[in-house]
Amino acid sequence: MAKDDLQDDDQLDAGADNAADAANEATNEDRDYVTSLARGLEVIRAFNRSKSSMTLSEVAERTAMTRAAVRRFLLTLVREGYASTDGKYFQLRPKVLELGFSLLASMDITEIMQPVVDELAQKLQESVFVAVLDGDHVRYVARATSQRVVSIGINIGSRAPAHAVSTGRVLLAGLPEDKLEAYLDGVTLEKITPHTVTSKVQLASLIEETRRQGWSIVDQELEVGLRSISAPIRNRSGEIVAALNVCCPSVRLTTKEMQAQILPELLDAASRISRMMLR
Repeated sequence: MAKDDLQDDDQLDAGADNAADAANEATNEDRDYVTSLARGLEVIRAFNRSKSSMTLSEVAERTAMTRAAVRRFLLTLVREGYASTDGKYFQLRPKVLELGFSLLASMDITEIMQPVVDELAQKLQESVFVAVLDGDHVRYVARATSQRVVSIGINIGSRAPAHAVSTGRVLLAGLPEDKLEAYLDGVTLEKITPHTVTSKVQLASLIEETRRQGWSIVDQELEVGLRSISAPIRNRSGEIVAALNVCCPSVRLTTKEMQAQILPELLDAASRISRMMLR
């Protein structure tokens, strides 16, 4: 859709849309209810896994709003960095994730998973983390450390390149094919340690392996002397929304020992958290 078409739609529908807004606000019993904010959030929710890129008309149809209203909301999101457009198609940008991180701070979603994370850390006597995908990186949103003297220095809110950590492999394995292809096309695979995978063909193969087996081990690709193993946390739709991770020094456990001793407990804990998210 050309910009001129967007402007024409805006002029044609603005009057009707403004009248509708006025009527809605006038009849709203709760004067504290902000209609425009609610409708803006509805526009954001219109985008999902199957509809990650849409035209103005498609968003208007999915939200039952006028094209003029949708246009204003979408262009506001673009201007604020929460969406992008090529003039025809709109899609959300990773900055939308900041809204989720604000939620973590305000509502503390870790209350759901923290008891399980704490229990796993104490049972294994290793450091345990939960991470979500943030663009080309993962962001850590929960953690628990053991009573061992040696622990892993990852803090809540810190980030790591997705290609170099097991949480990243798990989260990338949960992406739809078009999103994964876009990631692989655009990412720069930095060689962080001598062990870091920097071949996109090899990384794609490892992600596919993670998808098949349902977990990932990464050996010293982010930091020499650090190994990690991760498993997916899923929402009620079965989508991977986070990754549960156990890290340990390489001198403590081999990858085979991690698979034998840590993986069963890790998979059980990830499954328990996923079931909690169904409630």
